Amino acid sequence: MDRARRQFCIRSACGFGALLAVAAIEARDLKNIAGNERIIAIEAKKFVYTPNEITLKTGEPVVLAFTAIDFMHGFFIPDMKIRADLQPGQVTQVRLTPAQAGEYPFLCDNFCGSGHEEMSGKIIVTD
Repeated sequence: MDRARRQFCIRSACGFGALLAVAAIEARDLKNIAGNERIIAIEAKKFVYTPNEITLKTGEPVVLAFTAIDFMHGFFIPDMKIRADLQPGQVTQVRLTPAQAGEYPFLCDNFCGSGHEEMSGKIIVTD
């Protein structure tokens, strides 16, 4: 086998191996997310979150996956000190693991027009 062909084969094998390694790492990370965290899709639009009531268990890892439909909304849980901007057309992930049972109100903290003050909800954490 000539030198150029041998180098081509070696480089191809290394490139293929690197692609397999990256795919394996990404698959492992997705499995960890899917296996350990419950994903809850939430839509934000003037002037409501859907759903606006979410029930969780203490110690349960969760990803709140927000999609803002019409405006850059905010998401704020004052008692948990969790806040995020929700860009229109993008999924914004908020990870949380509630440590204590109770009711935790959340609200939009980016003014989105008349009716903004009604854009709220609550997270109910049970034992």
